[in-house]
Parts: sequence; structure tokens; C-alpha cells
Amino acid sequence: MINFTFLKKITVSPRKRYKDWVSEIINTKGYKIGNIHYIFVDDDYLLDLNQKYLNHDWYTDIITFDYSEGDTLSGDIFISVDRVTENAKEYKVKKEEELLRVMAHGILHLCGLNDESEEEKLEMKKNEDRAIERFINFKKITKRK
Repeated sequence: MINFTFLKKITVSPRKRYKDWVSEIINTKGYKIGNIHYIFVDDDYLLDLNQKYLNHDWYTDIITFDYSEGDTLSGDIFISVDRVTENAKEYKVKKEEELLRVMAHGILHLCGLNDESEEEKLEMKKNEDRAIERFINFKKITKRK
């Protein structure tokens, strides 16, 4: 089951499309869906989590807590709406695209992808780009019907 909680407002609509997209990423990677919970928060909320649980004293766009068992993915994915907005401006992309990138990033971490080394970062980016492309192409197909 994929759920969304909004402690800071951001548009994730239609929710079913986002849930289907996340499911597709998980299935494509060969995993099953457990309990995936996206929680959309502000910078201060995520900074507090970063300090408490990771001993990091800086803002971040996402923190993923992995509760997966075997090939069934479960986790809490906290996303800073403030960072998504700022990143979109900085990288000159639409806010929706940056949101998709961060959402995919969290799921890809649950699938076992890391982003510590340069090689891992490139692989993560490639997978994020593929996921965004699938979301965009699906929207185009459904608009034609």
C-alpha cells in the first residue's frame, strides 16, 4: 500500500497516478509493494529528523527510513517541500519534475540503489530520469484517450 501524508502543502494529483507510478518503479526493479508512506514536510521538520536520526546538521530534500523485508519494500519517505521548491529553481526545472525525481530517489533507495560514489550517483540519476520519463509518457498517453 502506498500512502501520502501532507504536513506541508504540495500538489500530488491525481494521487492514483502517482501511486501507480511508484508501483511501476517497484515492480520494474523486481520487488513487491509493502507499506510505502510518503510524508511531505517543511525544512525544519526534515532538519530535525536529520539531526536526531542521522547526526547530520543540514537541510536535505529527502530522508528514507527502510523497513523492507526480503523482496517486499516498506518504508517512510520524508520529503521537504521547501527543498523541492528551491531545487527546482536552482536546477531550472518544473517543481513537478523535481518532486518526481525526489519521490523516485526514495523508492530507488528502498530498491537497494545508493548514491555515495560518483558511479552510484550516475546510476541513481539514470534510474531517476527513466522513472520521470515513464511518468511523463503515461500522462501523454492518458490525455489522448
